[in-house]
Amino acid sequence: MSDLGGARLSRRDPLPARPMLIYDGECRFCRQWIRRWRRLIGDRVEYAPYRAVAHRFPEIPIERFQRAVQLVEPGGRWSQGAEAVFRSLAARPESARVKWSWCAWPLWLYQHVPGFAPASEWGYRLVADHRGLLSRLTRS
Repeated sequence: MSDLGGARLSRRDPLPARPMLIYDGECRFCRQWIRRWRRLIGDRVEYAPYRAVAHRFPEIPIERFQRAVQLVEPGGRWSQGAEAVFRSLAARPESARVKWSWCAWPLWLYQHVPGFAPASEWGYRLVADHRGLLSRLTRS
């Protein structure tokens, strides 16, 4: 699990009305993946580059924004890295034909299968640390 452990923001400023996935807007790899995310999840999640919104979340150290995606949910729950990715995927609307969205499975695995969370965070870190190279390999 991320080292936040389901941290909650306690603040006076209003929280977002929808989950907000905050990313590095200057990173080409990040922008490519956010475009894919928008096509997959749609407007159930708000997307924002951290340089535009970090001031709204002073509780989150700037180093965390620079190192991994952050997800701030309407209730104040805050997650990062693989957990943030899985939580945002779980926001995808269900199909009328599918009782439980396939996008919810990664979050369930993250929360319930021993070893899945640390392996996911390791994989996320590996990708994040090499995103310059990966942006050249994953053109959209």
